[in-house]
Amino acid sequence: MGSLAQILPLILMFVLFYFLLIRPQQKRQKATQNMQSSLKKGDKVATIGGMHGTIDSIDELKIVIKSPDGTKLTFDRASIREITESAPDKEATF
Repeated sequence: MGSLAQILPLILMFVLFYFLLIRPQQKRQKATQNMQSSLKKGDKVATIGGMHGTIDSIDELKIVIKSPDGTKLTFDRASIREITESAPDKEATF
């Protein structure tokens, strides 16, 4: 009984650590991966460096972003922080 009383706080700390730190980080990482895999041409995005622009072309690893002044810059797909505005679906045209 004495050894269980010594181990119980350690186990409780691990469970608390998991639910407060590890699990939320895994959820954020999964959401970021889903967002980066769903990128498409025409999406307005922001990079981790703060640049805003529209996706001009996309392949497996790289993305070409067209800035508002017309310049085109190439970024790694992983450098996209968020989609600020999705491109309209082409299937929904009437």
